[in-house]
Amino acid sequence: MYTTSQPDPVRLEIFKNLYQFIAEQMGIVLQNTAASVNIKERLDFSCAIFDDSGLLVANAPHIPVHLGSMSESVRSLINAQSDTIKSGNVYLSNNPYNGGTHLPDVTAITPVFLEGGEHLSYPIFYVASRGHQADIGGITPGSMPPHSKTVEEEGILFDNFLLVEQGEFREIAVRELLLNHPYPARNPHQNIADFKAQIAANERGVKELSRMVSRYGLETVQAYMKFVQDNAEESVRRAIDVLKNGSFVYEMDSGAKIQVEVTINRKTRSAKIDFTGTSQQLNSNFNAPKAVTQAAVLYVFRTLVDDSIPLNAGCLKPLEIIVPEGCMLNPMYPAAVVAGNVETSQTVVDALYGALGVMAASQGTMNNFTFGNDRYQYYETICGGSGAGANFNGTDAVQTHMTNSRLTDPEVLETRYPVLLESFSLRPDSGGKGKHQGGNGVIRRLRFLETMTANILSGHRVVPPFGLNGGEAGQVGHNWVERADGVKENLDSTATVEMNPGDVFAIATPGGGGFGHL
Repeated sequence: MYTTSQPDPVRLEIFKNLYQFIAEQMGIVLQNTAASVNIKERLDFSCAIFDDSGLLVANAPHIPVHLGSMSESVRSLINAQSDTIKSGNVYLSNNPYNGGTHLPDVTAITPVFLEGGEHLSYPIFYVASRGHQADIGGITPGSMPPHSKTVEEEGILFDNFLLVEQGEFREIAVRELLLNHPYPARNPHQNIADFKAQIAANERGVKELSRMVSRYGLETVQAYMKFVQDNAEESVRRAIDVLKNGSFVYEMDSGAKIQVEVTINRKTRSAKIDFTGTSQQLNSNFNAPKAVTQAAVLYVFRTLVDDSIPLNAGCLKPLEIIVPEGCMLNPMYPAAVVAGNVETSQTVVDALYGALGVMAASQGTMNNFTFGNDRYQYYETICGGSGAGANFNGTDAVQTHMTNSRLTDPEVLETRYPVLLESFSLRPDSGGKGKHQGGNGVIRRLRFLETMTANILSGHRVVPPFGLNGGEAGQVGHNWVERADGVKENLDSTATVEMNPGDVFAIATPGGGGFGHL
């Protein structure tokens, strides 16, 4: 029997890796069993394990914007349905006002009960997987509408929906929800297949946690969950020890601004992150749910830690986050939010790095590109340049900060969809110059072979990614269409356009900012 009053350093390291390993195993199952290109090929998903109160313990290194916000979804389930949660149940949630990010990111949550312990009336852990659905309804194929004004226009909302009831998959009920909507899902068969893959991923997590409890005992496993969180908390406090106060205002293409002030308290080894002064809730979809704002803050402070720790709830303990209600980083229902998750989150991260003087802006956008019709729906995010820092150059053609997905292989893309990837190349000299150079963006050109609706939801087409300490800004991005007859149409940061056979959609992504005088 091991003592659980103080962590043993060796066992702490073992458990830290064990918890992360379980989340990684969940991710492998999800990738192998998913039906959609978006989850199977682009790996736009995240898996994590949580303690009995819904606090994040460990995750696999998946998508940062998912991982920092999933705990809010789990805790919302506990708060709403703690009396009715039973063994064998699985719940579905994507509510942006209850811990969700945006509607395509759907989270499957499975409570974990002690094996053979039906007498236990409460879960001892939770596991969850969040996958970006290729289409969840809404006014445009791919469910990333550039011009949505309300969350209803973005698709189907699940709020702690009972997906599996004591082992029985409720297919009729979930199909009814997917189709009974003003803007229904376009491919419910694929949604259901991906939901089943998420259930399977969670089941792997349940089995691995049960195996861990059988080997080490429940008391030890739960104690080390807390020790892992405490270790993360101390690591963040050590990172805070060397930070200085700072503030930053960062404007977006629309004129909306993110304002942040970071105040370091040396005595308590804590930081206050205050977003007072940020623009009010917008009439566009660039509002970021509070869970997304929290995820961005959590990501930044985790990256300041040199130690190898899983991102978890302990990282948040030294941080006081102030986000005024009704601003664009804490919007009120029914505000549209689809771009807040993918675009505004990036702006928040760069503004925080700017306030801390750590690094110049990245490309600051995910360059969200969707296309489709009633038969096909596709979504991808496109890489660009990362920002430079005091002792490093930016990186060319990389998925920056809050996104960590990959691009679909050209062979898969062209096999599954009626498009041709005409070219995909680096964009020379798009990174900002400086003592340390910003990374370069890319140029991506897709030729359409069938009539489809295409959408671009992007940023930094007007405002360039900033440089720091005398470094130059990165180049802004550009979006345009080249028609089959040779006519070129320039597009804004956000646009919906009808593509005909032979038309090319081209996207040039921004470069990262430079750092320091040349």
